[in-house]
Amino acid sequence: MPRFKDFMPAGVIPATLLAFNQDFSIDEPSTRAHLRHVGNVSGISAITVNGHASEVHACEQKEQRRILDISLDEVGDKLPLINGVWADGSHQAAQIAKWSEAAGASCLLVFPPQPIMMMQGQMKAEMGLTHFETIAEATDLPIIAFQYPLEQGYRMETLHRMIEKIPNLVAIKDWNMGQIHEQHVRELQSSVRPFNVLTTNSAWLMSSLTMGARGLLSGSGSVIADLQVALFNAIQKGDLKQAQKLNDRIYPTAKCFYGPPATDMHNRMKEALVMLGRMPSALVRPPLVKLTEAELKDVRQAIDDAGLSYEGAASLRHAA
Repeated sequence: MPRFKDFMPAGVIPATLLAFNQDFSIDEPSTRAHLRHVGNVSGISAITVNGHASEVHACEQKEQRRILDISLDEVGDKLPLINGVWADGSHQAAQIAKWSEAAGASCLLVFPPQPIMMMQGQMKAEMGLTHFETIAEATDLPIIAFQYPLEQGYRMETLHRMIEKIPNLVAIKDWNMGQIHEQHVRELQSSVRPFNVLTTNSAWLMSSLTMGARGLLSGSGSVIADLQVALFNAIQKGDLKQAQKLNDRIYPTAKCFYGPPATDMHNRMKEALVMLGRMPSALVRPPLVKLTEAELKDVRQAIDDAGLSYEGAASLRHAA
């Protein structure tokens, strides 16, 4: 049973990182400390685990179950936990959904079956529908669809059919830009039943939020959740000047974390946590590799320019 029944994903939802020991096993004490730190940020609405940010692609299912268990143990009584569902087969995804619900997750974030979508699977709406229907049959938990950009994303007509046919599909985590992102916000949030768009465009978060997304789900929330809360609240209040000031604080980290190559975004965030004293090691599992000295210098400069500390963003009182 979910710990937070009928959870509707909205607001600021950080996706946490994963600490490793030198032998690449999961460093549970450090991961727990990271979860507590993020979980203590005032104003967040939930936490996502087993997502991109936690290198889910490199974690076995038994490790994913353990990550969910320790996350529930640390913060699951005060915050809803959204568990990532990373599987290219629909039946395997349904199995993850089933044990996630049994463990106590409150929501699921379903990644697209990547080999299918990389080979033009988005051209057949039935593939997306079948994938999500198979998962939905295995669980009553609310589901967020990770909407990848461009050719790897579900087409608009497919999303409308999914919303119509799958009652517990309640949101998308949208990685699309410009007009496509705005179309998702306008059309999907005007569905006949409640449905939310959560932006994951943290490289241009203020611009994205002003389009009207009802929340954000972001790996950079593992580092700057307090700034994201303040920005989200300012935009909800229509306080443009305050939002611009906060965006100026966020910009250095956005520029650094989301620069090329994009595959290193969470690697950079992990290094930032080490520099801030929030994590003892920035070890990543191969094929990811440690950043160069020049890249580390850029991360240090970004957190200095943003005014970050162990406690959080200087001048804000929402940090752990």
